[in-house]
Amino acid sequence: MSRLKEVGIFGFVVFLLLPQNLAASSNQIVVKVDDGQRCFLTNGIPDHPTGDFPNRGNPNTISEQEIHVCVTTSPIKKQSITQIRGTLGIAINGVQFRPNTAGSWDPYSRRGHSRHGDRNWTIDIFGARGRLGLDFNNAHVGRGGLYHYHGVPTSLLKKSASSLLGYAGDGFEIHYVKDGKQSGWALKKGNRPSGPLGMYDGTYNEDYVYEGGEGKLDQCNGGNLRGKYVYFITDTYPFLPRCLYGEVSNDFNRSRHR
Repeated sequence: MSRLKEVGIFGFVVFLLLPQNLAASSNQIVVKVDDGQRCFLTNGIPDHPTGDFPNRGNPNTISEQEIHVCVTTSPIKKQSITQIRGTLGIAINGVQFRPNTAGSWDPYSRRGHSRHGDRNWTIDIFGARGRLGLDFNNAHVGRGGLYHYHGVPTSLLKKSASSLLGYAGDGFEIHYVKDGKQSGWALKKGNRPSGPLGMYDGTYNEDYVYEGGEGKLDQCNGGNLRGKYVYFITDTYPFLPRCLYGEVSNDFNRSRHR
């Protein structure tokens, strides 16, 4: 048993034939490249298995979204960077990359962090207790039902025929290469001078410093791949880029955590 779903896509009406048992939860994505823009229309549902949600570390349920975002097909690398507070980019399957969390150090919270804590000490999800419910794809769910990646999207990587996994909000490609691309970020040495005292252990983004070095990626996790500048997802901090070198589309980097 199937049903037709009417969807407006880039000014056209398209009818998608959906199997009845997948109608509410199957991946839907249309990508169109036109007039210097690469546009994605998607429901944000992944095209691969996910972990169980809600779970002990994440109380939210995956739900369909209405996502329509565009990036330039001709990105230009600037000298200055834009820090990412919200969505970094979008994967080739329509799932968003969101490197940051909404939490920061809060000594008055039972968990030690909250949405209303000290923003000088922001939680890195891979350093947080329980990793805030991340599944085996390094993804979890926002309060509005948005399933999104915080690191290497394991199942998508297995499905992909190349290292290209998505596009950043400034239009540059996002890749994952297992060997040869190393982050230039490192844990600071010693103890925090204020705030959440104790050793720098990776709980907070501010526990890290960019050191760079020969052969290392730049501070936005970017580098050269086959003669062009791209961003990389890495197995170590920052995992996903936390900044971008190009002009960021207004469709990205929104600060809210859905």
